Amino acid sequence: MDDSPIDPVIVQRAIEWMARLWSGEASDADKAACQQWRMEHPSHERAWSRLQIMENKLHSVPREIARHALYEPKSHTQPARRRVLKLLGLTIVAGGAMHLEREHNIWQIAFSDYSTQTGEIRKIMLSDGTRLVLGTATAIDVRFDDLKRRVFLRSGEILVITAPDSAIACRPFQVQSRHGTVEALGTSFTVRQTGNFSDAAVFDGAVEIRPNRAMSAAMRIDNGQRTVFSAEHVEPPIAVHKNAAAWTTGKLVVENMRVADFVAELERYRVGILRCDPAIADLQVTGVFSLHDTDRALHNLTFALPIRIIYRTPYWVTVQQK
Repeated sequence: MDDSPIDPVIVQRAIEWMARLWSGEASDADKAACQQWRMEHPSHERAWSRLQIMENKLHSVPREIARHALYEPKSHTQPARRRVLKLLGLTIVAGGAMHLEREHNIWQIAFSDYSTQTGEIRKIMLSDGTRLVLGTATAIDVRFDDLKRRVFLRSGEILVITAPDSAIACRPFQVQSRHGTVEALGTSFTVRQTGNFSDAAVFDGAVEIRPNRAMSAAMRIDNGQRTVFSAEHVEPPIAVHKNAAAWTTGKLVVENMRVADFVAELERYRVGILRCDPAIADLQVTGVFSLHDTDRALHNLTFALPIRIIYRTPYWVTVQQK
């Protein structure tokens, strides 16, 4: 069995497909769309197979109970973390813990202190007064002690607006991603994590970035700059777009963005598959689009460009040439 790491975004998508199929509302088209997604890339099928291990272990649990634990809607009284814990608890009762994705901390994501579902944007305030905005499909852990204030970014994207530390010994504020540490220097900044790298953008003050495997290669990023870094290297900073943090207000503001890149960004806020026809991939789009209503964003795209939106199901959508 291939035990290599799988991008957490792919694992999340597999979970969403399984939730849909377990919902009791899945149509034949939904099942076909899920099968198509599984066939698109070997890592998709590997993620699905690992989830099947969980499903097999749930066979001794009444299916309606297990399905409800996975699929019930999010609410303030039943957050995502608790729903996942419920499902994992059922799994343990059914026969013990299973392996989903060790290297990418899927278990840690499931037990994260704060998280969002796909398409959700959430604001929180930490005990020191620091404000955070969690983007779509984001999970974080918060660890404050006598020496440091640390936020561990398990997946997704966050905006941080740091507050002065009220502790007697001023503690640095750090965001730890899979690839390195971003330390605030009186700052408003974002950090976004993907499979191969992290992205940091500064909107006030500055940050210092230290890659996990090259701590001596620390780089300072100042107000109005952004960079991409891996565990070994930090790229030279470039200017950050003035609307780069518009996602925190539920808007996607783009200027001369490739349609393929626009569709990929919008897909992060949708459950299911959103495809872009290669024939229109390089068309340019400019405008302000809603992240709370991605169907409306897609519809608005048709006003400016010679494209059409094809819905095979609500969860399988293609942007095509008109």
